[in-house]
Amino acid sequence: MTKRGRITLRTATAAQAAKLHALIGANREEGHLLPRTLSELTVHAERFVVAFRGRSLVGCAELAPLSPHVAEVRSLAVAASARAAGVGTLLVEELRARARRDGYEKLCAFTHAPGYFMRMGFSIVPHLWLTEKVFTDCVKCPQFRQCGQYAMVVPLEPAAESPARDLTIPLRLG
Repeated sequence: MTKRGRITLRTATAAQAAKLHALIGANREEGHLLPRTLSELTVHAERFVVAFRGRSLVGCAELAPLSPHVAEVRSLAVAASARAAGVGTLLVEELRARARRDGYEKLCAFTHAPGYFMRMGFSIVPHLWLTEKVFTDCVKCPQFRQCGQYAMVVPLEPAAESPARDLTIPLRLG
């Protein structure tokens, strides 16, 4: 039997930082993400897009500016109960639209799952092609030069002006 569910995307608020922290923490325990502090998430909450199914937070991702030209998909996390339903793809596509609207030329991601991002048009590039990330974050990381993450990038075409929006999208859930 297939259920249809509605996923709503919207901008996170500082009041949701604890929920973001819990979701990111659960994905970190599975080996998918780097740690984030609650205070960091509180400060940067409005850079996150969150996905809700009803009242349940089922996904999040941050659009983190690295320079005036490059933004990063950071802390992409989906609850185990919502995986394989397209939630992560919705989040990345929304970040791509926001990055384009905000005038970024490139959107990047650092990941252990390059195939996932390749299906969305990202390409693997040498880490040093994204010096904004390497010299901002990577050099401070205890896993620097040993993390095994792939640097991924997708160029962004300029977009026509469009206001920020909340989205509700029907998804097929199994």
